[in-house]
Amino acid sequence: MTYCVGFLLESGLVFASDSRTNAGVDYISSYSKLHVFQPAPDRLFVLMAAGNLGTTQAVLNRIRRDLALDEAAADAAMLSAFHEGRSAASNQPGRGSGESHDLLTARYLFEAADYVGRLSVSVQQAFSAPLQQAGASGEASFILGGQIAGQPHGLYLIYPQGNAIMATPETPFLQIGESKYGKPPLDYVGHHKLSLEDAARLCLVSQIVTRRSNLTVGPPFEIALMPADELRVSHRLKLEKDNRQITSTMEIWARGLKEALAKLPRFQWEEDPL
Repeated sequence: MTYCVGFLLESGLVFASDSRTNAGVDYISSYSKLHVFQPAPDRLFVLMAAGNLGTTQAVLNRIRRDLALDEAAADAAMLSAFHEGRSAASNQPGRGSGESHDLLTARYLFEAADYVGRLSVSVQQAFSAPLQQAGASGEASFILGGQIAGQPHGLYLIYPQGNAIMATPETPFLQIGESKYGKPPLDYVGHHKLSLEDAARLCLVSQIVTRRSNLTVGPPFEIALMPADELRVSHRLKLEKDNRQITSTMEIWARGLKEALAKLPRFQWEEDPL
């Protein structure tokens, strides 16, 4: 199983994921589920994936293929323009308003989310019959966050069916995978005005709490911070299972809960046993 969470903040975006992948009780491995794409200086995307590993890897491969094709087409256009004495910009492989966009050509973040959704559905449909015969599911879900210059930063959850919802200031975090165990800390403490660092700490707590309740989720934990309007990942870290930050975070969080328990109101029979 997988657990990924993305947080939309006034000051930017925070992403956190585990890296554990199960293919049976006797085969546990680790794959990164957090991927950064910057196909041009004016845009940056972070994509996290959960679900069938074959589907998610196929989607990632198609994204990389399309970006490579875009780059090859741009190089060919520049070479043609050079030989014909035209402006390279006038010969760029453009796309009309009715055509599909990819990460390089998307004008808005929702277009990039639609693109990832279409890729996911296409891959699932291609392998649905043999997977169904084997009693397996090819479904996958994604969290896509990022920013395109001139547009606000944003965060989308892309469902296996290809449609997507976006995070809002009122609902600032999105989760995929084994989400139920890590949701309470986010619900009680998280809000749109947290700093990037506090949101990252909260997302790490959410990962650790999930790991405690579900052993199919586990380290290495990956965290990435993306400040608004900077078009860069300012910090990215990978925490192995023996990392002191994981153990100290869990110890402090657990101690705080115990202290809160001791301060809760007493029952009436405790205060007045007679």
